Amino acid sequence: MERSDEWTGARGELDLRARLCLSAVTPVDPITAFAPAKLNLFLAVTGRRPDGFHELVSVVAPLEFGDTLTVEPAAEFSLRCSDPEVPVDASNLVLRAARAFAAAAGWRGGAAFHLEKRIPMGAGLGGGSSDAVAALRALQVLAGPAHALDADRLVALAAQLGSDCPLFLAGGPVVMRGRGERVTALPSDAAGRLCGRRVLVFKPAFGIPTPWAYARLAAAAPASYLPAAEAEARLAAWCGHAEAPAEALLFNNMEPPAFAKFVALPVLLDQLRARFGLAARMSGSGSACFALLDAGTDPQPLVAAVRAAWGESAFVTVTRLA
Repeated sequence: MERSDEWTGARGELDLRARLCLSAVTPVDPITAFAPAKLNLFLAVTGRRPDGFHELVSVVAPLEFGDTLTVEPAAEFSLRCSDPEVPVDASNLVLRAARAFAAAAGWRGGAAFHLEKRIPMGAGLGGGSSDAVAALRALQVLAGPAHALDADRLVALAAQLGSDCPLFLAGGPVVMRGRGERVTALPSDAAGRLCGRRVLVFKPAFGIPTPWAYARLAAAAPASYLPAAEAEARLAAWCGHAEAPAEALLFNNMEPPAFAKFVALPVLLDQLRARFGLAARMSGSGSACFALLDAGTDPQPLVAAVRAAWGESAFVTVTRLA
């Protein structure tokens, strides 16, 4: 499939038909699809809609770290997972994606999925959504050209599964708007300041339920929201300043409600800033956090600091923005 950076419309809406990331799927038997984690580098929740969803402006980058989904033809849909804590019943987004794809494509086949789970749950790293999109991409190959969905239908199907699912079809840093379903590519020069940056990702043993986080944010409205015009102005200023580093982009107005209850998060982030001079933030609704690293930064003292603060059960990995 031809790849393109084509933009349409006054706001530069990304033509996902040209950016659809099918290259991460290996068309062999069995089929293997990579499901990257993501980081919200800039997250401005701007208000609540009448339908209960929140409006946002967010810069999101996939990581080189993630899950692996292996798919084989079968009589029906089934799921196994390397992590026994992950539910493998009909509630799992992988199986929900499979059923939705079969219905939309008119495909009567089945598939046996095996998920090698690395992305922690309850982290704000998009693991479930990324796994669902990996399933869609794999089924596009498994079902064959006669049943493969065109890009518009695939994007629409992804949006039905979850607000942040469409971003995983783009294959690079994007800007999410609306409730997350409107995805545009970051300008290439701005994306170049992000791609390849080393990053430390870390999460305590506890997670933060996304509905709880948004409810707490709404309870403090309107002061808890960042006006949409201000969010867009901040983003435009960073994109338009060619020398602005990735660190200057970082923002997340979901931190205050999370930090008020889960004080272990701000305590450690403050320590990392004070001791190591790092730009450290929470990703999405949490509880995962991250810190951007310079090329020569030794991550071992940072890992030790995380373990000292949160214990050996803390999840820690060093990866790169993809």
